[in-house]
Parts: sequence; C-alpha cells; structure tokens
Amino acid sequence: MVLPTGVALALLSAILFGASTPFAKLLLGDVDAWLLAGLLYLGAGLGLGVVHRSRGSLGLPAVEAPLRRSDMPWLAVVVVSGGILGPLFLMLGLTTTDAASASLLLNLEGLATMAIAWIVFRENVDRRLILGAFAILAGAALLSWRGGDATELGWGAAFIAAACLAWGVDNNLTRKLSSADPVQIAMTKGLVAGCVNLSLALAQGAAWPGAGTLLAAGVVGFLGYGVSLALFVLGLRHLGTARTGAYFSLAPFIGASLAVVMLGEPLSTRLLIAGCLMAVGLWLHLTERHEHEHAHPPLGHEHRHTHDRHHRHTHGPGDPSGEPHSHWHRHAPMVHRHPHYPDLHHRHSH
Repeated sequence: MVLPTGVALALLSAILFGASTPFAKLLLGDVDAWLLAGLLYLGAGLGLGVVHRSRGSLGLPAVEAPLRRSDMPWLAVVVVSGGILGPLFLMLGLTTTDAASASLLLNLEGLATMAIAWIVFRENVDRRLILGAFAILAGAALLSWRGGDATELGWGAAFIAAACLAWGVDNNLTRKLSSADPVQIAMTKGLVAGCVNLSLALAQGAAWPGAGTLLAAGVVGFLGYGVSLALFVLGLRHLGTARTGAYFSLAPFIGASLAVVMLGEPLSTRLLIAGCLMAVGLWLHLTERHEHEHAHPPLGHEHRHTHDRHHRHTHGPGDPSGEPHSHWHRHAPMVHRHPHYPDLHHRHSH
C-alpha cells in the first residue's frame, strides 16, 4: 500500500516529534525546564535558518509562496500558543511524569486538534474519525488514571493536557498559513519562540547548561520541533487539520517505545492496553476514504503547485515557467467527484 503524500508527511512528522520526547526527558536532568523549551525551539529556528538559506546546495525545493504581511497576525498567535505555551507546559509536565506516560498522553493533542477543527472551524469529521478519537481518548484516560481520588492524576498530567490544548489551537491556526513556505513558517516560529522562552527562563534565574547539553538540545529541537513542524505544515496543506492531527497521533507510540528502551521504564500491562486502544484509533483514521460530488467555488490564492485537475489556469507574461511553481492564481468554479481530503482546495461544507 502506497501512502498518499499528505499521510506520509504527517506520519514522518509524528515520528520525529515522538522521538524527541524521551530525549527531552534525558536533558531535563541537566537543564531548567523553561530554558530547555527555549533551547529546543531555538535549535529548530537556527537549524531551519541554515536550511532556508542553503536550499539550492541541499537539493531542496526552493519554489514556495513566501509569508505575506496579511499572515503576520495568524503567525503571532501560532508562535504564542504553540511555540511558547505548548513546550513550556510539556517541560513542566515531564518533570513529574515518566516519559512513556507523557508520550502516550500527548495523544490528547490530536483530540484537541480534531475537536477545534470540527466544532470551531466546521471541518468535516466523519463517523470513522470520531470512533478513532474515542479509542485514543480511552487509551489516554486509562494511562493517566491511578485509581482512587481523581486528584491523583497529578499536576504533570494536567500540564501535558494544557500543552496539548495549546498545540491544538496552534495546529488549527497554522492551517491558515499552510499555503506558504513551511520552512519559513517553522523557522520564524522557532526563532521567536526560542528567544522569548530563553529570555524568560534566564530572567527567572535559570543557569546555562554545558556545551554538550546545548548541542544536544539544538539537535533534538532541529529534528523533533523544526523539521517535524515543517512536515506537519505540508501535511496540513494536503489533509486539513483534523486528519493531520489524527495521523500525528503516532508520535506518542514512538516516544513511549523509545522511553522503554532508552530509559529502562517498565512495559506495564496498563501501558500495553492503552497503546492497543490508541493503535485501533490510529488504524481507523488511516483506513478512512472520503469521496462524494463536490463544488469548488471561485478561489484565488498563492502556493506551490503543478497543473493538475485543480490547476487549469492560464499564465500571464510575468508568471513563472516550469513546474512546480508558485504564483497567485485564480480557480474557476468546478463540480466533480473523486476521493479527497479537506486540503487547500477542498474546504467545502457537507
């Protein structure tokens, strides 16, 4: 089975982010939680800055629509919710929660993302996705429950849940930017969020770690936050928010598996049952098929594209030649039927 492009991008994003959780847990022994949040995002921003300036020599696609002034308000909210609050809450949660449990609790991010996409932005979510979401929620609830008084869930789980909510808001608002250059989006978010978190942590008296810890945090941030975020933005472009968030639910499985191997954390029965429930939810999402007759209203926007069935426009003298390319273009109204996701061109009502 060949995965659709958007699914493959979302899953690869999940793998990179999931792997970063146990590594961040290891680094917490040597560095303040708030400072580490800043280092992770600064590593993402600086690493992607090098990638952004070296696209040609790295053989990466250089044809992407740049961020425009009209994107700045959305980008600002994305940076605050996902780049500052989200990682800070996660680091605080990791200080009192084992990495395997924290990794699986991060499935709540996918649920928060889907709930906001469905309720607030009215993105289509069918019965199969809802059933998958309940399976993931059941696994997360089983994992966090300790029996007896509900207060035994602890502040660690509460902070991780708050991080997931912040990232759910971030994911939904990032969809509004997904037609622009994903490297530029992730780079900007990393640099701003990293500098803000570092400044706040140092103002609170946090001490700089050693050079080895700084380098390790930079590498983890670049791969687990920077590259992962750029791939996630591309996933949003192809799949929409709810489905990208659903596929991203693989991240906690990767993190939990690495935590058991790397940190010697126990492979408990509760962990296995919770993992199975979440695996069922992920399978329901992966096997979804959405097809019906739908209408495309007139639409004008700018993004990287080829002349496929949705791009039959003419070019003016100033438009770029060759494919793929990026320029402002207008879509004529069209009605047709084919399998699709709520991507850039399929955000219709149902």
